[in-house]
Formats: sequence, C-alpha cells, structure tokens
Amino acid sequence: MKKLFAWSLASAVFLLASLSSVYAQDEFYRGKTVRVIVGASAGGGYDTYSRTLARHMGKHIPGNPAIVVDNMPGAGFLISANYMYKIAKPDGLTIGHFIGGLFLQQLLGKPGVEFDARKFEYIGVPAQDNYMIGVHKSTGITSIDQWLSSKTVIKLGGVGAGSATDDIPKVLAVAIGLPMQLVSGYKGTADVRLAFDSQEILGVCNSWESFKSTWSKELSSGDVNLVLQNVAKPHPEQPKLPLAISYAKTDEGQKLVRALVHSVGPTARPYVLPPGTPKDRVQILRKAFIDAMKDPEFLSDAVKAKLDINPLDGAELERNVREVFNLDPQLIPRAKEILK
Repeated sequence: MKKLFAWSLASAVFLLASLSSVYAQDEFYRGKTVRVIVGASAGGGYDTYSRTLARHMGKHIPGNPAIVVDNMPGAGFLISANYMYKIAKPDGLTIGHFIGGLFLQQLLGKPGVEFDARKFEYIGVPAQDNYMIGVHKSTGITSIDQWLSSKTVIKLGGVGAGSATDDIPKVLAVAIGLPMQLVSGYKGTADVRLAFDSQEILGVCNSWESFKSTWSKELSSGDVNLVLQNVAKPHPEQPKLPLAISYAKTDEGQKLVRALVHSVGPTARPYVLPPGTPKDRVQILRKAFIDAMKDPEFLSDAVKAKLDINPLDGAELERNVREVFNLDPQLIPRAKEILK
C-alpha cells in the first residue's frame, strides 16, 4: 500500500511538473513574435519555404506567437549564419534559415566563418534538396553529353562559397570536366533568376524543389533546360536525367562527387536556433516544426507554392550536420583547393 501511495505521489509530482513547464512555455510565447531570419533575398526558395511555414507554425507553439520573416542577405548566407551564432539572443524567439553548405565551409576553414555548426540547436529541414543544373535555351545545349563534348563554357550564376549554386559546379569542373565559368555574389537565387532571364548568366545549379517553385515560368516556357542531376539516385520526377557521378571517370572524381555533392541535400535547408537556447524551448519548436509539416493547411499552401515537403526533424538534422565533420581527412586538402 505504501509503495502504491509513493508511486502515485511521484506520478502526481511528475504530472504537475510537466503541466507547470507547459504552462510556463505557454505564458512565455503568448503575445510574443518569433523572427525567422532568412539569409537570402525575398522571392527565392529559402524565402518561400520560410514565409509558407511562418503562416502555420505559430498555431503549433504553446501561446500561439506570431511569426515573421526578415531577410538578411549577404556573403552567400554567411552574414545571417554569423548573426545567428554571435548576435541573436538564445531565447527561442529567433530562428535562422541559411544554406547548410556553410557547415562544410567551416570544416574547410572558409574565411569569415564565425560560428561552430556543432553548437547550433537544430529545428529541422522542410525538404531534402535534389540539385540539378539547368542552362538557358539560347546556349543551344540540350544535354550534358552535348555540353561536355562541345566544351562550351557557360556562365553559371552563384550566391557564394558554401552555396550549392557555387560549390557543386566547382566540384564538377574538376570531377567531370564541366566547362563552366562561375559568376558569383548574387544575394539569392531570386537574383540569379533575374540575371538568367536577362541572359546576364546562362545557367544555374539549383535544387529541383526551387526550380519547380520559383523557376516555374522558366521551366514551362522552355527557357531553362535541365541537363544533369547531382544526387546519388534519380529523382522520381526526373528518372531519365543523367547523374553527375556517371561522368566521373577517375577514382578521385567519384570520391569528390560522393563526399562533396551527394552529401549536400539532407542539410541544405536547416532551421536553427542560437547556441544556448533553453532545451525546453528547443523541444517545443522542434515539435511545432514537425507538427506544421503535417498540417493540412500548411501542406495545401505548399502545394500552391509548388514546394516539396520531405522533412527531417531536429535530431536527425543534427546527426547529419555532425556527419559533415566526418569527411575523409585525405579529401580535405583537395576539397579546400576546389572550394576555396
């Protein structure tokens, strides 16, 4: 009887503590505004995902805070990443969204990186990106075989080192001999798209998810021809588009593609919190993120915006980020040389 009473008392204490914690977080977020800092200009894929998410995630957070999106472009997303690490308060009210390619750049010693990716708190990713290369119809290039055999140098638009727009073409130039010239420094893929439309540049490495969502006009008009996909296996919607790994003829080339190209997708679109954010708020935002990913109203909006939803939760994203730092040490000097 005493054991039963003790167990009941312990259960009651645990329940009260849990309810107290939920109540405290409900009161914390009530009437507050959560900011999502997007490291690119408005109108691109990162911005579109964030604005769609912002319309729905708040109702899954205790206290139902408002969520707003602020754009902080610059230095290929690096300004926003450094801001999240050094300046943003670790109070659960500021979420960052920037390119996951910066994690590899940290490992490779990119100048200007002022964060340690292993210390961020991770909320999740809405989609695991499948990167492809598209070229303007004015080039006359309709296939990767034609491009490689003609050795036509095509200008590709980029956002900055650490972005797939830049890093993947740099790797492919070495691994498969892709004849390209990188024009980098655009504030986001929306700006790259404008440069593409004016033929300032004639190609881009972008995710299939962003092509469908924010380059739909260029796809439907035939202005952009997709010629190569940079993933380990074909995307179900592009089963016949060739894989980059198939064109890597050397052992080194294949290793570089596997390590530096195939690994990009799962960590490409991370949502993060500053280091030191209270663990209970981290868990609340992780749960709210995944609940939003299942929300029928969010999914309906995502369909309208042509956004693919294939999420990873915060714990799995964190594991994938840590895997980046397990890069084969023998590849690091070569990777530094290619991605400098």
